[in-house]
Amino acid sequence: MSAKSATVYLVGAGPGDPGLATVRAAELIARADVILYDRLVSQQLLAGARAGAELVYVGKEPGGHTMTQDEINGLLVAHARKGRSVVRLKGGDPFVFGRGGEEAEALAEAGVPFEVVPGVTAGIAAPAYAGIPVTHRDEASAVAFVTAHEDPAKEESALDWPALAAFPGTLVFYMGVGSLPALTAELQRHGRDAGEPAAVVERGTLPRQRTVTGTLADIAELAREARVRAPAVTIVGRVAALRERLTWLELAPLHGKRVAVTRARAQASGLAADLERLGAEVVEVPSIRIEPRLGAADVQRAMRRLAAGEFEVLCVTSPNGAGLVLAALEQEGLDARALGGVTVAAIGPGTAAALRAGGVAADLVPERSIAESLAAELVSAGVRGKHVLIARAAEARDVLPQQLGDAGAQVEVVALYETMREPLDMDRLEGLAGADYITFTSSSTVRFLLESIGGVERFPRGPRVVSIGPVTSETAREHGLTVHAEAERHDVDGLVEALLADALSPAGTA
Repeated sequence: MSAKSATVYLVGAGPGDPGLATVRAAELIARADVILYDRLVSQQLLAGARAGAELVYVGKEPGGHTMTQDEINGLLVAHARKGRSVVRLKGGDPFVFGRGGEEAEALAEAGVPFEVVPGVTAGIAAPAYAGIPVTHRDEASAVAFVTAHEDPAKEESALDWPALAAFPGTLVFYMGVGSLPALTAELQRHGRDAGEPAAVVERGTLPRQRTVTGTLADIAELAREARVRAPAVTIVGRVAALRERLTWLELAPLHGKRVAVTRARAQASGLAADLERLGAEVVEVPSIRIEPRLGAADVQRAMRRLAAGEFEVLCVTSPNGAGLVLAALEQEGLDARALGGVTVAAIGPGTAAALRAGGVAADLVPERSIAESLAAELVSAGVRGKHVLIARAAEARDVLPQQLGDAGAQVEVVALYETMREPLDMDRLEGLAGADYITFTSSSTVRFLLESIGGVERFPRGPRVVSIGPVTSETAREHGLTVHAEAERHDVDGLVEALLADALSPAGTA
C-alpha cells in the first residue's frame, strides 16, 4: 500500500430525496477532496461539498455510460494514491445492486483503504413513500430484493424463477421497467397467482413520484399505458393492496407541481422548504443577487449617526434591509441596543420577523406591505419635523421618502445593498420552462428574470404566475405577464398561501 493513499468512502446517497441521506454521508461530502457521483444523486447533496472540491460525474444511463466501470475503478485508485480524500457517491445503497462490491474489490486489490457508508435503498424507500410496507405481520413476513437487470455478459440468468414464484412474501424488483412484461410473465408461468396485487413506483421519494397499481397479470400493460420510465421499482405481493389505505406522499396538496423560485439564492431556501413541505418540486431560478454595501462610507456614517441619536425614526423596507442594518451596526461595534431610542418601522411582517431575529421589535408594521401603507401609518403617527432614516435597496421606489418629506419629515436615504441580475445557466432555464408555477417576490425578480431570458416573448406559456404583492404584480403586468395569484399578506407565508389556494382551485388543477 502506498503511504500516501487516502481513504475512499463508498457512500450511499439514498433513493433521491436528499433528506434520506445519512448524517455520515453529509459529513464526508462536506470534507471530501473529490466526489465521483452517479446520475440519480441529488444536487442538494452535492451542494454540501466544500469550495474547491472536485465533482466528477460518472453516471450511467440507459443506452450510454459516461465511463466504464473499469474507468471508474481506476479513477478511485488514482485519486486516493494522490492522497486525496475520495467519496464515491452512489444512489441508494452501495452494496445493493449498486456495484459497490466491485469497486470495493478493485480498491482492495490495489491496496487502497476504503470504508462503506450504507444508504437507504430504493427497494424499501420507494414502496414506503408510496404507502406500501414491504413487510406486514398479516400480509408478508419476508421480502426478496431482485435485480431485473443482470450482467449482459452472463451466459444465463441467475434468477431462479420457480423459487421466486413460490417465494412466500413480497418481491421487489429493481431496474425492471423495460423487462416488466417478461418478468411478470415468468412469475405467472412458474405458478405465481396472476391476481396478486402489484405496483410500480416511478421516481420514488421524489416530488414527482408516480405509482401505478394493478395485478401481476396486468401491471406491465398498465405501466406501459401510463408511460412509466426509469428509475422505478416493482412490488409484487399482497402488501401492494395496502397502498389504497396507506398512501401519503401523493396526497400532499402540491404533489406533482413544479415551482420555480426566482428570489435571490441566499433567501430562496426558506420559501423552497415551505413549498417542499407541501409536496412541490422546487426549481431555484435566482434572477437576482444581493450585493451588500456595508463597507461604503455613507452606510458607515449613517449607522454612526443612528447610534448617536440623530435619527428619531428608522424605516426598514425589506427583510434583506433588516439583516443588513443589524450587520452594519455590528460592523461599527454596535448592536440592537443602538436602536433603543429610535422608532423602528418595518414595511411588513417578513421584515419585522427579520428584525426580531436580530433582537429588534418593530414599533410600527402596516397591514399592507407596500411603501404607501408604511408612509400613511407614519404620517398618521406624526412625522413632521422628525429626522427619518430610510434603509433600503439602491434602486427602490421613491414613494416613501417623497410622501414623508411632503408630510414635513427630514428624510435621508441610505442604500444598504444593490440588487443585481443573476445570470442563468441552461439547466435553470430548462427548469423554468417545465414549471407549473413561477413565483416573484419583488419587482426586481420580474425585471431581471425577463432580462435573463431575453424578454417577455421568451417567457414560458405554461406556468402560472404568483406574486408576493400589488407592486410586484403591477411590474409583472407592465412587462406583459399575466398574474394568476397574488398574496393577500405580502410576505413569503402569504405567497405560499396564494399559490396553494390557486393550485387547489379549478384553474390550478386543470
